Amino acid sequence: MTGFLRVDGTRIVNEDGKEVILRGAGLGGWMTMENFITGYPGCEFQIRAALADVLGPQKAAFYFDKFLEHFFGEADAAFFKSLGLNCICIAVNYRHFEDDMNPRVLKPEGFKHLDRVVATCAKHGIYTIIDMHTAPGGQSGGWHCDSGTHIANFWIHKDFQDRLVWLWAEIAKHYKDEKWIAGYNPMNEPADPKHLGVVNFYDRVYSAITTVDPNHMLFLDGNTYASDFSRFPDDAATRWPNAAYSIHDYTAYGFKWGLEPYEDTAVQRARVNDNYKKKRAWMDARGLCVWNGEWGPGYASREQDGDAMDELNERRYKLLKYQLGYYAEDRLSWSIWLYKDIGFQGMVYVSRETPYMPLFKDFLEKKRRLAIDLWGADDKDVRHIYKPIVKLIENNVSNKEHLKLYPYPVGSVGSRVTTQARNILVGEFLVKEWAEHFRGMSEEELEKMAESFKFENCIEREGLNKALREHAETEQGTN
Repeated sequence: MTGFLRVDGTRIVNEDGKEVILRGAGLGGWMTMENFITGYPGCEFQIRAALADVLGPQKAAFYFDKFLEHFFGEADAAFFKSLGLNCICIAVNYRHFEDDMNPRVLKPEGFKHLDRVVATCAKHGIYTIIDMHTAPGGQSGGWHCDSGTHIANFWIHKDFQDRLVWLWAEIAKHYKDEKWIAGYNPMNEPADPKHLGVVNFYDRVYSAITTVDPNHMLFLDGNTYASDFSRFPDDAATRWPNAAYSIHDYTAYGFKWGLEPYEDTAVQRARVNDNYKKKRAWMDARGLCVWNGEWGPGYASREQDGDAMDELNERRYKLLKYQLGYYAEDRLSWSIWLYKDIGFQGMVYVSRETPYMPLFKDFLEKKRRLAIDLWGADDKDVRHIYKPIVKLIENNVSNKEHLKLYPYPVGSVGSRVTTQARNILVGEFLVKEWAEHFRGMSEEELEKMAESFKFENCIEREGLNKALREHAETEQGTN
């Protein structure tokens, strides 16, 4: 049996004081579903409600339970361990544990599948991190916080904050003796416009968790999507002992919206590495522990990129290997995004031959053409529609400083139009269409759909997994 991990200065160590470098991936799209990961439009709460309308509440609940059952199991853990990886960050949605219409009443069934996966990972010698990917009211304007709005209401409603602090105390009580849990990530990618609410929340949630569970470490994301620590307290080391600080080391070179094709030149490498160093500079100046909670490129597909797929992906693999190189130099713990999806970023992805993928083939093509999702979208077919809206706003706001709404410069007028018009507005009009694909299905047919996500029905992304395996073999014994 392993002991609890803890923070020792800039390192994560075990009970014997030996350094442990966590190398792993995010289990997204499971207990926090995301549109680009499994192919629906809009937000999780919307598709759950729509499917209940189509199938009835009981059959809809059956499908989603089977989805959770099959998405991650014994075979997934065994494969993950075979790559030499040792940690899975599990993204969870608060709605599994608490109902908005019945707040502060714990739903015990919320732990059913989480307990199973934590135990399965432990069996294979894999640590887990519990990552609160959503917060009541939404901690950002992103689709991944499952709020359905671009306003981060968590920061302007104290009751939302009180509920999440309460929930974390309940989760910590539940897992306080589980030594294979490396720690808790209380909030994924906060986006607090005032920058002070996030510090206040961390004060409160740190106290709530450590009061009932003094053993587990915490992973604290920087503000503005894990990028900004500038307003964090200088006394963080003593204020929040046993905490690591989470950056998300994405680079534009890994996506279609990159500055230019990644050629692995010295100039490009320097740009990527400088961006990484800036993200962790605040921690480095104070001798604090850094965890890279998300990173990794998106990948080309035959459907979207045709004959250019292989060349594009080779560029992404070069970028990936370069990043792994400087992580190794810094002895950085990291969690690549992501483990499983339907084909954009996953280490494994659902086969086109499963029941799910042919059923949604035309729908997914429509989503692609309309650029409904933010993550991984190519807006080439609709850019001409939205560009005039951006120009309309820019041309009619007299004071150009007023265009710089938070989270500028991370966000822009264009990105706000993308979020509110494409992702939220157009996306919600397709929610019912997604659900209608399930109409008339029996429970047997619904389970076949859910089984599409089983490991044996997935394809391994060979280039990505080869890079991760080779990195693990190179770094073996460095813990």
